[in-house]
Amino acid sequence: MAGLVATFGSGAMTNSVREIGDADCILAIGSNTTTSHPIIGFEVVRAKKQGGRLIVANPRSIDLCQHADLIIRHKPGSDVALLMGMMRIILEQGLEDSAFIKEKCENFDAFKKSLEEFTPEFVQEKTGVDIDLIREAAVMYAEADASSLLYAMGITQHTHGTDNVMATANLAMLTGNVGKPSTGVNPLRGQNNVQGACDLGALPNVYTGYQKVADPEIQKKFESAWGVKLSDKPGITHTEIFDQILEGKIKVLYQVGENPVLSEANANHVKEAMEKIDLFIVQDIFLSESAEYADVVLPAASFAEKDGTFTNTERRVQRVRRAIPPRGESKSDWEIICEIAKKMGAQGFYFGSASDIMDEAASLTPIYGGISYDRIEKTGLQWPCPDKDHPGTVFLHKGNFSRGKGMFQPLSYRPPAEVPDKEYPLVLTTERSLFHFHTATMSRKVSGLNELRKEERVEIHPADAEKLGIKTGDRVTVTSRRGSVKAKAYVTNVSPEGVISMTFHFAETPTNELTNSALDPVSKIPETKVCAVKVEKVG
Repeated sequence: MAGLVATFGSGAMTNSVREIGDADCILAIGSNTTTSHPIIGFEVVRAKKQGGRLIVANPRSIDLCQHADLIIRHKPGSDVALLMGMMRIILEQGLEDSAFIKEKCENFDAFKKSLEEFTPEFVQEKTGVDIDLIREAAVMYAEADASSLLYAMGITQHTHGTDNVMATANLAMLTGNVGKPSTGVNPLRGQNNVQGACDLGALPNVYTGYQKVADPEIQKKFESAWGVKLSDKPGITHTEIFDQILEGKIKVLYQVGENPVLSEANANHVKEAMEKIDLFIVQDIFLSESAEYADVVLPAASFAEKDGTFTNTERRVQRVRRAIPPRGESKSDWEIICEIAKKMGAQGFYFGSASDIMDEAASLTPIYGGISYDRIEKTGLQWPCPDKDHPGTVFLHKGNFSRGKGMFQPLSYRPPAEVPDKEYPLVLTTERSLFHFHTATMSRKVSGLNELRKEERVEIHPADAEKLGIKTGDRVTVTSRRGSVKAKAYVTNVSPEGVISMTFHFAETPTNELTNSALDPVSKIPETKVCAVKVEKVG
């Protein structure tokens, strides 16, 4: 995999948030930036005010469209066709960065050949977008001195999400928009410390800093440090856990800060697994919907009750400081885990503070090697930061790619796993509200936020609503092959014809009981952004 794409295994931005505001052109694809990432949305608007150009590619007419020079409303799941179509146009018009490609990339010829599939007619058919608009976007992106590409889960949550990510990398390399300020490919993480969790080993195939479990030298290093024998076999992904519970292969589940009953695709499948598991332990700050299935609930401290670090989407490791004492019997996550480990007879869990844990992590993790609490007391550092004298890294791949050369990836078009048919004629895509966070375990406990958005709504295009005899405020049933939920309809042009949109914040309307758990074969991410549904007016 390309050095550039390999970075995306961590979901890390190649560049920094502040750089976005200085970009000459921004392509925001599969990201409702102002809603899900308001600070980054501010930087996009700043770039516009400074004369930058903005291309928004999203099936829905999101708020960012108000600032856009070009708006591309392509069919859900057609991102590869759109991006590869843009690249074919760039090559046909001679707008590629030939020097960059020749000096810093490889496998270009195979990639170029794969573009033959993406004729103007093919791209227009698959995306539903006029090819002249796609041509205009391609030229705008390619001709700018510094083009920045932003994406979020609208790109990754597909059965071909890995291909989508590779397509964004191909586009950046084709135009030389890598390894310099205000460029790059910038995945926007969905939660505040997803990056830090991945960095420090919360993935099944790597130790800290993306050091591969299957590498004998890496295995030896961690065995020596921890004084135990370690497996060289990667574990299973989050999405595969519930299948293995139902198959009887997993007997105990220990869940920390997660609420899959609302967040996981095909959520009824998750509930079935939770009812079967022999022992289910939940560690959280509130009794979530998932915690109600637990045999044991361990009360964790919130961010304001503990010391630690968060690593944000631009790879910046920042301090979190205790502001109030932990309530009741709650403890920091690391303290709970260490106490359990010690009671089970494990060695090496005798840490005195969160700072001690960071010191151990730095000693074993090259990209964190120079990071300590002393160094991030006032301002965070961006990894890679390999030693105590290193200032941190503002943007990646300066000079050369981390793997030596960036590798172009040949791609072909693959449709979503589930498409509309006579029985289920509409597409459901999921989104987030500005007023609630993820499964709303925290945000729905805030009365003011509930005033702003207190219940789920089904956004539906006026043409679809008219066919179904539905008006705004009507109660409707939304049904897929996996489940059925009820909510109020909201008739709006924000959703394109043939597509409805819902959030997954409300337990009373568990949207993810509808979504498809079909997985991307590489990333094992489910296709929550596209599934076939029908909508019916209630009574």
